[in-house]
Amino acid sequence: MKKIMTGNEAIARGAWEAGLHVAAAYPGTPSTEILENLSEYKDVYSEWATNEKVALEVAAGASMAGARALATMKHVGLNVAADPLFTLAYTGVNGGLVVVSADDPGLFSSQNEQDNRFYASHAKLAMLEPSDSQECLDFIKEAFEISEKFDTPVLFRVSTRICHSKTLVTTGERTEIAVRPYEKNSAKYVMAPANAKRRKYLMEERIAELKAFSEATPLNRVERGGGSVGIITSGISYNHAKEVFGEDASYLKLGFTWPLPENKIRDFAASVDTIYVIEENEPYIEDFVKALGIACVGREKLPWVDELTPEVIRRAFFPEAAEKGGYAIDANIPPRPPVLCAGCTHRGFFYEVGKYKDIVVTGDIGCYTLGMVPPLSVTDSVICMGAGVSAGIGFRKAVEIAGRREKVFAVIGDSTFFHSGITGLIDAIVNKAPIVINILDNRITAMTGHQENPGTGRTLMGEPTHQVDLRALCVACGVKEENVRLIDPYDLAATRAAVKAGYEATEPFVIITTSPCALIKEVIKKRANMKCVVDEEKCVKCKLCLKAGCPAVNFRGGRVYIDRASCNGCTVCMQICPKKAISREGE
Repeated sequence: MKKIMTGNEAIARGAWEAGLHVAAAYPGTPSTEILENLSEYKDVYSEWATNEKVALEVAAGASMAGARALATMKHVGLNVAADPLFTLAYTGVNGGLVVVSADDPGLFSSQNEQDNRFYASHAKLAMLEPSDSQECLDFIKEAFEISEKFDTPVLFRVSTRICHSKTLVTTGERTEIAVRPYEKNSAKYVMAPANAKRRKYLMEERIAELKAFSEATPLNRVERGGGSVGIITSGISYNHAKEVFGEDASYLKLGFTWPLPENKIRDFAASVDTIYVIEENEPYIEDFVKALGIACVGREKLPWVDELTPEVIRRAFFPEAAEKGGYAIDANIPPRPPVLCAGCTHRGFFYEVGKYKDIVVTGDIGCYTLGMVPPLSVTDSVICMGAGVSAGIGFRKAVEIAGRREKVFAVIGDSTFFHSGITGLIDAIVNKAPIVINILDNRITAMTGHQENPGTGRTLMGEPTHQVDLRALCVACGVKEENVRLIDPYDLAATRAAVKAGYEATEPFVIITTSPCALIKEVIKKRANMKCVVDEEKCVKCKLCLKAGCPAVNFRGGRVYIDRASCNGCTVCMQICPKKAISREGE
């Protein structure tokens, strides 16, 4: 059957067709939809793990037991999972084990632009890179075969453009693969130093076999064209290069990219006069080609920041043609900076925190990162998931050493707290850091598209499950009961009181704001008729309501205006207004 599919949909379909048994992930753009789609295939057990490390370890355990297993994550998630990844390269597998790394060239939804191809060469893992949705389906099936044939985890590297672009895919049926028997083998799976040393010698044998495979596999193929130029490329860059150079060049299209095929590259280079290496971000392939003593052109023409596009490649290699060609949009498109949604549960909290000029807010990854955006402008740092708490501890210790007065408010979301914030909380308690840990609980993993987490009470597969109680968890970790405040963030008076109590606290203090995300369907239905309106006779145009930064509240034509289509009646602007010029319809 032929279907139009995104790369993520095709990966899910291909894994299912390959007889996948167990899949685990933590949601993160651009990889999220892989597990969301896999959860529709009931032959596969799928779960949202608490973080990427846990996801890979779940998959590793399933593989050890003999099941085909998959772990998926965005590129920075592999940093979290790197600990088990490197050791799994030593242990090898039983059932096939594939790790999807979805890189984000261009930083569309990420805090860095790292190139995870280097994880494969560093950890000594076989790596595949598809170039379109059909290859996503075909290559993921091949990845499980390679994993089992060579007793190795396989890194399956995709990027944002591959994950989210749609191409035509021919689907097949599921191949039922029996779970392999498990045999106790501590020499293989217990990585004590003596065992690990022996396993590393076995790794060397595996690497030699993988090198031979890389030379012979059709995953690495030569496409002959006209002219004297040869292009070595992989992933989405292959499609971009084909669009720019067409049939006027020959291509070495690399789909199996660790180990790279040394002899095939040498032979290809010898068959052309000029070699271009076209790849995004780091010169991963280019450095290998140059190390072989082959002259090539790549990074000196191509940018190493942002994703590649045909236009970027055309400007790099054919600047004169690029100036003449291309398309222009005859429109003045207004900028659309990121902002917290209208009615967001986080807005009232940030508004109240922003009143204190000596509060430093160490932020985290999630919607609440947008607390940095004017007019709220409260977030001072965002490093990685969990660092909002941990960095806050370090900041506070430095403040104490310097004899300064800044109060640290560490801000983290519910899903991120479960991901990697709990350890920071424990650290703050044990090491007596008088910071305020603010858990903004909107009852969902919001920024990645409303995935379940340990606080929602449902699994990825839709089953009801235990709902972790954040207040009880904090108390169990050692926060005094009187130092935990549970508030409705839409209630500015309660929020103001909690912030004041936290500001004055001399011990670890926790504020939990709990209200469901404004974009949850049930919330939208409930608030459909709860619109705020402005009484123009009472309004003095002081514009204080604009300080909340709600996109539904505007000042235009000399008056304050609330957009009915956006407003969900959260009443934050109503509570801010000193003249009570804002009310909610029907009240």
